Formats: sequence, structure tokens, C-alpha cells
Amino acid sequence: MVNDVTREYEAHLKKAIEALRHQLATIRTGRASAGLVEHLQVEAYGAPMPLNQLANISVPEAKLIVIQPFDVGMIKVIEKAIQGSDIGINPGNDGRIIRLVIPPLTEERRRELVKLVRHRVEEVKVSVRNQRRDAMDQLKELEAEKLISEDDLKRGQERVQQITDKCIADLETIGKEKEAEVMAV
Repeated sequence: MVNDVTREYEAHLKKAIEALRHQLATIRTGRASAGLVEHLQVEAYGAPMPLNQLANISVPEAKLIVIQPFDVGMIKVIEKAIQGSDIGINPGNDGRIIRLVIPPLTEERRRELVKLVRHRVEEVKVSVRNQRRDAMDQLKELEAEKLISEDDLKRGQERVQQITDKCIADLETIGKEKEAEVMAV
């Protein structure tokens, strides 16, 4: 019973860590990255679709992203989606491909992006704490229903706390790495 609760809790935390990695990949650094645009939603064929389903995305140089739509007629729609996004880059096209030249970040913009990274990390930490509370409540319910002993409850709570501490440390490490990436010139 206790192991089921801790296993489920651990699975939730792994998903939270992956979600944070995905969110941070969309934050721009001084280098070009396909992650910056690949999940950008584009209104195509009457439904929103991620850009990576509509085009090949490549990074031939450190400061350039090249987007080659599968359907050349989608260029204007893709450009519009990029302009409407918060990445702050104006696309250029030659009729067949879209080029995104990544301008160098100003010091002020880097600091704003670091704040955004910290904010996203903190949001995930709050989510982790909420998950911890839910796991602790589940353990207390099991003990109240006499399905586990008081000792099992204590061991389960300690295990949940250990898992939480490790996850928080991982989240902070991921955040620090992204901050260093953003601040690198």
C-alpha cells in the first residue's frame, strides 16, 4: 500500500521534471535551438498544430534556425504564428523556407529571461509540494482506515519527504543550468 503511494508520487514528480525541461527549452538563449519553435502552435488546416508537424526545423548555425514547411502554402501562416509568439524574432522567408536569425540578447533581456526561468522553476516546486501534500494525505487515510500501521505511515512519510527533497534539488539544478545558459554571452 505504502509502496503504491510512493511509486505513484514518484511518477508524478518525474512528469513534473519533464514538463519543466520542456518549458525551459522554449526560453530563448543566445544560441539557436529547435526547441525554441518546435512546439509553437500554428493554425493549420482548421486546427492548431505544433510547428514540428508542419515543417522540418534545423539549426545549421549557432545563430540561425531554418524552417522548411512540408506545404509551401503554409509559409505565411507559420510566419504569422512566429510573429505572434513571445520569442521576439522576426522571420524572413524566400518563398520556400523561413529563416530565423537569433539576435544577441541584451543584458537587460538576459536578466528578464533569468527571472522567467526562476518563476517557472518555482511554479513546478509549488506543484511538487501540492503533490507531496496529496501523497501524505493518502498515507494518513490508509492509516485511518487501519490498512497500514502507524510505523508504516511514518516510514511512508519519510520516503515521500526523501523523494520530494531529491526532486526539489533536481529542479534547482535544472534551473541553475538554464540560467547559466541564458547568461552565457
